[in-house]
Amino acid sequence: MAIDRVEGSIGGDEGMTVRGGCLCGIVEFEVDLPFTKFVKCHCSRCRGATGSAFATNAYVLPPAFRWRSGQDRVARFDLPLARSFATSFCRECGAPLPHTTRSGREVIIPAGSLWDDPGVSPTIDACWQSRAPWLSDASDLPTSD
Repeated sequence: MAIDRVEGSIGGDEGMTVRGGCLCGIVEFEVDLPFTKFVKCHCSRCRGATGSAFATNAYVLPPAFRWRSGQDRVARFDLPLARSFATSFCRECGAPLPHTTRSGREVIIPAGSLWDDPGVSPTIDACWQSRAPWLSDASDLPTSD
């Protein structure tokens, strides 16, 4: 999946830090905003990696990302057939976690792993033509709490 870099930055207040981690709480990290990109990707690889209709990922430069705890509990999988596709997850609970791109130029952060609101939403639906045929428009569905 190739996503063009968005000019400028995306995210809440400049200098704001958001926290995140895994489902069981063993792994924690923090990210300095703004994001360089914020993307919903519908490609088959992202669907397979998340088990969902799409992956929602934020991107930052490496200096904006820090592990706070549990980095040794993070496992990484690099898809051998792909030039640049990888995922990371907690070894305890399996929750998706951030990882550095193979080039080392960016850190990809699964948006669902953020505990704090970054104050922005994704700016693009990438690989839209590859979206799951069963994907429905959320506005057409009843809601439930």
